[in-house]
Amino acid sequence: MANSKLIFKALKSIKLSPPFPLHSRYLTSSVATATATQDLTFSNDDNIYVKASGEKTPSSATATMPMSFMTGSIVGKRFYQKVTTRQTDDGNGWSVMLDYRTLRSPSKRVLKLPTLALAKAVAAEWEYQETDGIRPFTMPLMKLACTALERVPITRHKIIDYLLKKFNQDLVFCRAPDDNVLTNGVHEKQVQKIDPLLQWVESEFGYKPIVYSSFFGGKQEDGLVKAVENLLKKTDDCELATIDAIASAAHSLTIAIAIFRGRLEIEDAIELIRLEEDLQLDKWGLVEGGHDVDIADLKVQIASASAFLGLSRRT
Repeated sequence: MANSKLIFKALKSIKLSPPFPLHSRYLTSSVATATATQDLTFSNDDNIYVKASGEKTPSSATATMPMSFMTGSIVGKRFYQKVTTRQTDDGNGWSVMLDYRTLRSPSKRVLKLPTLALAKAVAAEWEYQETDGIRPFTMPLMKLACTALERVPITRHKIIDYLLKKFNQDLVFCRAPDDNVLTNGVHEKQVQKIDPLLQWVESEFGYKPIVYSSFFGGKQEDGLVKAVENLLKKTDDCELATIDAIASAAHSLTIAIAIFRGRLEIEDAIELIRLEEDLQLDKWGLVEGGHDVDIADLKVQIASASAFLGLSRRT
């Protein structure tokens, strides 16, 4: 897939690897016929509208269709020829141009990106679109940019509250019982692979994480939770969007923070996320079209978020 070249280049530029296919299990998009006088905007409900200038609401001709990696569905046709980047009028950011059109956010603001590197990466996602149609599921950096620009500033406190709410049920705090023949192997692997990360958390925040075997989770010390909260509050919008995206894909805020702080590489993070399931696959085998798709999807989500983090940082 063409977009895998983009992510590979992005990861390479920030010393990350490897290349991998891009896809999304589900995505809903809407499109109207594009003309020379139309603008492209994104809506908060993950819909895409291409509509005439001055039109306040999507036209009745707008068609909403489900997007799925498995069916290879596309949205409309490519309506632009050239993709470029330009510095914003205030000189404090970069924007993407589709011919003479400026790419805009869901609130109709110019999509203002913090660095030229990120702007070029987003532009490359648009440039790689085929002439027969636009495939939103091949543009993870564009999606994260819209999230950082639109969602995070408005709902920052809600995002942080939700991340902290799920912190006690973090994947790395859950430990398989060591007194059961069915889970003993998993327990040993968790001790080997996850304990070094927990030791890093203790050294980083000054509190030792509590592990548990309950499916419903346990409760971490208030001091640790507060330390994590303080870290999240100090992040900028792009950083918080990245942490939120990784934590959602990994079911682990700890892994997200470890990637954010440079403690974990992409491959190491994926190994921890899939540790238990990979042990099951070794024992029972892989289901093609199921497990392999899930693995590829996880790689895309973690790697694209990591690339977004690196590209959005001003040096």
